[in-house]
Amino acid sequence: MSIVHTLPFEWLVGLRYTRAGKRSGRNRFISFISLISVAGIALGVAALIVVLSVMNGFQKEVTDRMLSVLAHVEIFDVRGSMPDWRAVEREAARNPEVVAAAPFVEAQGMLLRDGVMKPVLMRGVLPALEAKVSDVAGQMKQGSLDSLTPGSMNVVLGSALAAALDVKVGDRLAMLMAGGDPGANAAAASGNAMPRTQSFVVSGIFEAGHYEFDSALVFAHLDDAAQAAQASGPAGLRLRLRDLHQAPRVASELRRDMAGATAGELVMRDWSQVNTIWFAAVQSQKRMMFIILTLIIAVAAFNLVSTLVMTVKDKQADIAILRTLGAAPRSIMKIFMVQGTLVGVLGAALGVALGVAVALNVDVIVPAIERLLGVQFLSKEIYLISEIPSDLRWVDVASIGGVAVLLAFFSTIYPSWAAARVKPAEALRYE
Repeated sequence: MSIVHTLPFEWLVGLRYTRAGKRSGRNRFISFISLISVAGIALGVAALIVVLSVMNGFQKEVTDRMLSVLAHVEIFDVRGSMPDWRAVEREAARNPEVVAAAPFVEAQGMLLRDGVMKPVLMRGVLPALEAKVSDVAGQMKQGSLDSLTPGSMNVVLGSALAAALDVKVGDRLAMLMAGGDPGANAAAASGNAMPRTQSFVVSGIFEAGHYEFDSALVFAHLDDAAQAAQASGPAGLRLRLRDLHQAPRVASELRRDMAGATAGELVMRDWSQVNTIWFAAVQSQKRMMFIILTLIIAVAAFNLVSTLVMTVKDKQADIAILRTLGAAPRSIMKIFMVQGTLVGVLGAALGVALGVAVALNVDVIVPAIERLLGVQFLSKEIYLISEIPSDLRWVDVASIGGVAVLLAFFSTIYPSWAAARVKPAEALRYE
């Protein structure tokens, strides 16, 4: 015995109505409206999957480029410097998630070159250790990070900053800086320090692919940066973790485990806190886009209301016969709810298949469209990303498909309730 014949009669009748016959123009019109509903749900689901995948791709791409320069966790000493950073490193290494640590100094200043002035953040590092906590060493376009040797006063610039200042490897720059460490400069502590000028030599140019860093970040050796900033020691430690997504948890654990273990009061900051506004904006945009595109699915799903209302009107005689044969009103409701829900499931399934296919092949489809139309959607000079990225997440796919089916199901409630209220005698009077 086949599975179809073991189904309840409500399912059998609902399946038959879903495959509406072609005996009359009215039936063909209802079938056409049903196909439009299926197509609308499918297109809405596919569009939502593709858009969210592209947004996820952009977020992942930008995050990866940010984390190629940022540390997963940063540890600061509230005193402003961390002279005994080796002890702090040993304590941090007790956490199994920490795989590397590097000290750093940070100071803000203005780079000067032939009358052009650019605000920058100078980061003093130890090249050998910095290569373990960031990817800057592998992002060098010219020169090498190892050129940052103590006493050389060499600096490595971002590519956009080098272009803005029109400098190349070997050129000299002047950096205008405010007073340094308050502990070493009483005038700076009182806010009356005169700006100081320090000369540097460009020994390398890197490109992280993130404009914020490429246009405003300068690397120098830890000793040279500390001397220029008049700092008495490193500002803190930069940590690299096994899993970057565990950074908030690891920062909390370090804050708890290292309290009182080292001299000074330590402050931990994970990478998600560095650009909190950006991450919050991206999540807000994703939520709004989900809501907006879900409305497209809702419009298509609510087309089912008109389709089922017309079906109920067309099938009044069938409903009356079923009622006279003993079918309960609840069974009549089930028939039309099955019909509408199956249309929603079919539309959602087609939409998921189409959306997944497009999202997995964005890197092929978009360039083909660009060649066909002779345009470029993303200019590398503006966005620093010349290709549209895509990151398909199956959680999103399941959520979108589930929402589409639920909307289709809710759209069946009123027509099904109207069908259950059909009175057999009145329906058969004119048949």
